[in-house]
Amino acid sequence: MPRDMNIKKVLMIGSGPIVIGQAAEFDYAGTQACRVLKEAGVEVVLVNSNPATIMTDKSMADAIYLEPLTAETIMRIIEKEKPDSLLAGLGGQTGLTIAMQLGKSGFLEEHNVRLLGTSLEAIDKAEDRQLFKDAMDRIGQPTIPSEIANEVEQAVAIADRIGYPVIVRPAFTLGGAGGGVAYCEEELRTIAFTGLDLSPITQILVERYIAGWKEIEFEAMRDGAGNVIAICSMENFDPVGVHTGDSIVVAPALTLSSREYDMLRNAALDIITEMGIEGGCNCQFALNPESFEYAVIEVNPRVSRSSALASKATGYPIAKVTAKIALGYTLDEIKNDVTGQTTACFEPTVDYIVAKLPKWPFDKFSSASRKLGTQMKATGEVMSIAPSFEMAIMKAVRGAEIGLDTLNRVPTSGKPLEERLKRVNDLRLFTIFEALKAGWTVESIHEITKVDEWFISKLKNLADFENRIDGTGALSQEDYHQGKQYGYTDQALKRLSGAAELPHEEAVYKMVDTCAAEFAAATPYFYSTYGAYCDSRNFARSGRPVVMVLGSGPIRIGQGIEFDYSSVHCVKTLKSLGYDVVIVNNNPETVSTDYDTADRLYFEPLCPEDVMNIIRAESPVGVVVAFGGQTAIKLTKFLDENGVTILGTSAEGIDTAEDRERFDELLEEFSIKRPKGMGVNTLEEAVAAAEKLGYPVLLRPSYVIGGQNMMIVHDREAVERYMNVILSGGIDNPVLVDKYMPGTELEVDVISDGENVLIPGIMEHVERAGVHSGDSIAVYPPYNLTDKMQDTIVDCSTKLALSLGTKGLVNIQYLIYDGDLYVIEVNPRASRTVPYISKVTGVPMVDLASKVMLGQNLADLGYGTGLYKTPPYYAVKVPVFSFEKLTDANSILGPEMKSTGEVLGIGKTTAEALFKGLTAAGIRGIPKHGGVLLSVDDHDYLEILDLAKKFYDLGIKLYATTGTAEIIRTLDIEVTSVDGVSESDQVFDLMESGKIRCVVYTGALVDDTLGDYMAIHRFALRHDIPCLTSLDTANAYANIIASRFTEQNTELVKINQMRTSRQKLTFSKMTSSGNDYIFIDNRDGSVPTPESLCAGLCDRHTGVGAHGLILIENSEVADAKMRIFNQNGLEGELMGNSIRSAAKFLYDNGIVKKEDMSIETKIGVREAHLYITGGKVSSVTVDMGQVRFSPKEIPMLVDSEKVINYPLELGDKQCSVTCLSVGNPHCVIFVDRVDNKDLQQITAEIEACGKFPEHVNVELVRFINPYTLRIRTWEIDNGETRACGTGACAAVAAAVESGLCRKDTDITVKLRGGDLVVNYNDDRVLLSGDTNLVYVGELEY
Repeated sequence: MPRDMNIKKVLMIGSGPIVIGQAAEFDYAGTQACRVLKEAGVEVVLVNSNPATIMTDKSMADAIYLEPLTAETIMRIIEKEKPDSLLAGLGGQTGLTIAMQLGKSGFLEEHNVRLLGTSLEAIDKAEDRQLFKDAMDRIGQPTIPSEIANEVEQAVAIADRIGYPVIVRPAFTLGGAGGGVAYCEEELRTIAFTGLDLSPITQILVERYIAGWKEIEFEAMRDGAGNVIAICSMENFDPVGVHTGDSIVVAPALTLSSREYDMLRNAALDIITEMGIEGGCNCQFALNPESFEYAVIEVNPRVSRSSALASKATGYPIAKVTAKIALGYTLDEIKNDVTGQTTACFEPTVDYIVAKLPKWPFDKFSSASRKLGTQMKATGEVMSIAPSFEMAIMKAVRGAEIGLDTLNRVPTSGKPLEERLKRVNDLRLFTIFEALKAGWTVESIHEITKVDEWFISKLKNLADFENRIDGTGALSQEDYHQGKQYGYTDQALKRLSGAAELPHEEAVYKMVDTCAAEFAAATPYFYSTYGAYCDSRNFARSGRPVVMVLGSGPIRIGQGIEFDYSSVHCVKTLKSLGYDVVIVNNNPETVSTDYDTADRLYFEPLCPEDVMNIIRAESPVGVVVAFGGQTAIKLTKFLDENGVTILGTSAEGIDTAEDRERFDELLEEFSIKRPKGMGVNTLEEAVAAAEKLGYPVLLRPSYVIGGQNMMIVHDREAVERYMNVILSGGIDNPVLVDKYMPGTELEVDVISDGENVLIPGIMEHVERAGVHSGDSIAVYPPYNLTDKMQDTIVDCSTKLALSLGTKGLVNIQYLIYDGDLYVIEVNPRASRTVPYISKVTGVPMVDLASKVMLGQNLADLGYGTGLYKTPPYYAVKVPVFSFEKLTDANSILGPEMKSTGEVLGIGKTTAEALFKGLTAAGIRGIPKHGGVLLSVDDHDYLEILDLAKKFYDLGIKLYATTGTAEIIRTLDIEVTSVDGVSESDQVFDLMESGKIRCVVYTGALVDDTLGDYMAIHRFALRHDIPCLTSLDTANAYANIIASRFTEQNTELVKINQMRTSRQKLTFSKMTSSGNDYIFIDNRDGSVPTPESLCAGLCDRHTGVGAHGLILIENSEVADAKMRIFNQNGLEGELMGNSIRSAAKFLYDNGIVKKEDMSIETKIGVREAHLYITGGKVSSVTVDMGQVRFSPKEIPMLVDSEKVINYPLELGDKQCSVTCLSVGNPHCVIFVDRVDNKDLQQITAEIEACGKFPEHVNVELVRFINPYTLRIRTWEIDNGETRACGTGACAAVAAAVESGLCRKDTDITVKLRGGDLVVNYNDDRVLLSGDTNLVYVGELEY
């Protein structure tokens, strides 16, 4: 089928921040899809909250929104951009869930937006556990005995029927979140409660646990015509019970017989056909190893983590083909880019083995359980390609950056081997290898672990080889060749054998081509092996000079997707400069390992020998290490010693920045301060240094990622404890002991060409020093920095960058303490802030850095030198954590990084940007009637007072532990004392009931209260309650609650169309009978998102102050159009007083010079007659249209033709009301007096009665005489107002229909703000009154 030409504008949803279960694979998939859509001529609108991605680059889509990924925000963007289609299947579970919400609510249909690719019905069939089971039954595909539960008791009853152990699988969750294996009722109750809570449809599958069965995956593809292919089979090293993201995975499946393979392949194709999935799909099976019995575990109806692995393993671009299928193409119409000859309907064939090894965060969370199960814990993964499983697993282990180059790992406990073999954890591979070397048989290990004998026998080959060469003192050519074929490095072979010298064999490189060499590859990538023929060396070269770029390896805490962003940009720039670019990386989730990013890709470990072998094959003119994080930087010294040219900052400059003593000398030369400290190598030296500097001190190793093993310590005992932890890691460089100073932390990225520098921006951290920069909220531009201090920072940054000989990027972190500037550290490489600052400032930082590395001058590149100009926005980077997957991890923030990803909020003010950032990170405000729990350590008592007062002033109920409560009461603030967690369940009960909706905790890190906090934190995670462990973060959180921003009233910012300077807007403040409004002439469209102006402008303390904002715009059906925005930013339908002021604004400003004019409103055109005095409008009469009494038009949920003097039940009392619509809904109540009534309480009771689905305005009306009424009005979005034009009309209409007044009679309505005159009959209601200009002003926007 040809491309569907009805698809003209597509909204694409990204996957948001990197979290456990959803990592960079969706940046890779989304980037491919964006390219496909753009190449097809489709207009692309992209929404994502993650600034560190390639897919959010300005060139990737026509409109890019770095906005929170919530249904509310996506709806606003759809209303604004008006796409005809939505592509959600490349945005992971996040995109799929939002699409389902919008589809099921009817929003997509209402706005004529079609879902591309897989339909809502197909998604439901795959994600809803019952629908999935029914679908499998229809086509005779076996499923594991299971039942659906929506309540805990139901789950317990199911388990009793099918028997323990059981697996719990929640519906519509990410990375197995909330799931697990339960061996008894007590465990099931806990897991079921969590799973039901996390499932957006409150549904779990309770399934019989088939321990010991193999887990097999098939990646399949189907187009709209029904053509289906199997792309790749994959097999988990671990049996069923370990999440596939936490298992070693091989491709293709290695232990299946031909019959088993065909059986499961056919099943996968039948399943994708039955489900009606269009695009990529992942099918997971459980296979009984003792028979041909199998069962379908689940189906992912979208591109997934396994899709990325299958794509990189085979060379088949799954995301790209999925996007083309969404456009209407069939598989036989889509070209295979790798071969350039075949089409996408050809099933890939491979002649090698791929191994994926997860990267776990247990080095960051030593207290967390290493036990693996159905809930994923890995942050990333590495992939290796080799001709054998032995070589593949060795490469994977070496490339995982876990400090190993063989499978020999020192046990973490002294437990017997048999006991350790029974443990299903991240160490299982190494424990099996240890057992094999100790003489255990393959069969005995299989019996305990249920790992397939084939895998164990392959590991036995390695164990036998090591035992054979152990201590021989020399290696024969035959043994050396065998060792290289098994994947050992020369260094490992020397260490294992004790040989001083080794034979030498050159590595050769084979090509990945999707077709087992049946066709030649046009866009090749390579993997190493040992043999005679080298595809790489024989591949046709262009003759251009070669530059090698080193990637950043697996995603982990401290080194995430932002480094892949930098690597990819470097490759693009180098290619544009005329170089052949080679990239080395081993992460299958990334854009850098896409087949068409570089000229040649080497899927290899980023280890010394592996990199050096590639250098020998490619002979590059230089190697770039600056963009691969610490992974690449750590190779600098080795490469330099081997005569390799390092492009950019020299090895000498890098060592100066990383070496404590050399860097101190440099700082002294320029009289730049830094916290006092020293480098130490032993425990005794560390204690002596801490005693000399004075506590508290900061302990940190040099040359580390993400502050690993970094800790603030307050006494000698803590120094001893944490030094032992650091030294146990076998460090090669000194440990740094610094005096800890809790000041304001700032961060600067500098580009230097050796003579000049460019500083794109300075960032200020919300949290004070002591919280790792990656875990801190960072604000750009800084919000508390004086011009004088800014100049000092620019001067220091310039001196440091130039003196280090920087050619490219350098990141400098500063501290302001007691008014002085200190340098904390300098990182001579790209930092994690590069993508976000690049996108906000418009400075292509990596592109510029790459060019200066190759000798170009900054001054010639068009962005100037010195500090770059500040844009008219604030950008706030907010960290995102994955503690819901690591519930027993210590989540208290400190100097060691714990976040897995980040989001960005962009706004006109810090408050708006911070609100958007926290919302994108999943931190919501405290709902009405919710409270906050405060529990802080003694040293925070003084600071908690300000925070408590702030929450109290916002009307938020305070709860506090005993000591904290006593301090708060000294302010004469009401606070409820609560028991400690170890004393009772009071805190849990308050959280369960919704009374506590936020926790602020700063308890000591190492005393008994840590256990209390972790218990609270686990419970809070299950109830979506934010837990804040920094008072700075808590203060920022309170500020955004006070700011009155909501997801409905922020500015929607297109980052590829951002304003470059602040706009000046002229406004008029006008008043009508006590109602005041801000008017702006927006006929030129200069205010694209007016709702975002309201919260600040309408505030009577910090802004202009008004009841609302009115925009005047062009109209095709009237003389002019007015749009009304309430104080909270929501767009209103009609305000009687504002339309009279609009008429005056139009006439007095010469926009419409008519005494009778028509004005378009949201609910239709209204006619106005103007009274002119002295050439200006003095008063106006407006035809407000026909009053509607029908409950359907109000709307009101009652069975009545009209709602006149209707007996409304309000709790235990009854109230007579008349309800009607004057373009907006009103509820009128006649009373004897209006002043002595609690209008707010009455309104709350009316809202609570459940009769008004879209809320209602309330009027209290006193009948004075047939010509006079007195009223008070409570407006939906503004509270009680001094006057309300539609309220006055409603009061008169109700009075007439109640027989109190006559039709076609002028009736005066007295309000607190003045008088209005209303004339009502069946056809229309006229509203008359004065209108005045208060003043004309100017504001910056």
